[in-house]
Amino acid sequence: MFYIGSIAIDDPVFLAPMSGISDLPFRKIVSEYGAGLVFSEMIASRAVLQESRESIKMNSDYAEEFPMAVQLAGCDPDVMAEAAKLNADRGAAIIDINFGCPVKKIVTKMAGSALMRDEDLAVAIMEATVKAVDIPVTMKTRLGWDDQNLNAASLCKKAQDVGVQMVTIHGRTRCQMYKGEADWVAVRHVKEAVDIPLIVNGDILTPQDAKAAMEISGADGVMIGRAVQGRPWALREVMAYLRGQEIPAPPDAVEVHALVRRHYDDILEYYGERRGIGLARKHLAWYCTGFDGANEFRRSVNVMNDISAVKAAIDDFFLGAERAIAA
Repeated sequence: MFYIGSIAIDDPVFLAPMSGISDLPFRKIVSEYGAGLVFSEMIASRAVLQESRESIKMNSDYAEEFPMAVQLAGCDPDVMAEAAKLNADRGAAIIDINFGCPVKKIVTKMAGSALMRDEDLAVAIMEATVKAVDIPVTMKTRLGWDDQNLNAASLCKKAQDVGVQMVTIHGRTRCQMYKGEADWVAVRHVKEAVDIPLIVNGDILTPQDAKAAMEISGADGVMIGRAVQGRPWALREVMAYLRGQEIPAPPDAVEVHALVRRHYDDILEYYGERRGIGLARKHLAWYCTGFDGANEFRRSVNVMNDISAVKAAIDDFFLGAERAIAA
């Protein structure tokens, strides 16, 4: 166990903040299967201020999810501070600052991993955010901009100095994007530079990966993204393995069917039918992975715009025949 401020963490296995994925419907399901902590998808800080509480769904009341962390991205310390206040008022337990997103549309706005190239601005953002709220502030970043600029240790030491209470390191540089392999050894160098908890992220796809990543990096916990897509029970497996317990068997087709139907309904309710039917397609594509006939199922539901037809296809696919899910 360790603490992020006053927040006790029993199982240091976290759901990563994934844009377009880690929304409320998905976080709820992951939490039900078990997670040490869940993070929201990345939210642009300026959007928090420009949109009203009623019109921005992703910034709704977080009290029912407590504890959960809201991740903010931005490049203006004052805007980030005010956005942090609003999300704290909505019930967020933790504010996480994104200094790791590598995508062009974020970087060109001098946010995400671009801030690794301006440590003074990054520190100003962290300091303003810490002073603005009474809840813990954490930070997620990468090893550096590129192999010639590996400054994660320097940035994390400065984060600790201004009151950030946990850091998460994705074991790649910004220029690597998501290519190559995450360097867990390099994450250890960052861990040795700070006293606050450090979480390792990147290429953690199995319980065995999680244990290896922690041992190699010296991290206090793991943050997992891709492995949970279509497998919201994945964190439960990692938590059991790290406790030295037997890994739970994956759910059978009947349980997956019930889960998919509920998740689909929740997406439609949360976003509305018109938008939800498209957003749900990626989740349906992930859920069917490992089942016989998955490719045919994906092709069919990806062109369906009638909700009743999609639900009938879900029923037929998961319950119409004996199927085996991949471990």
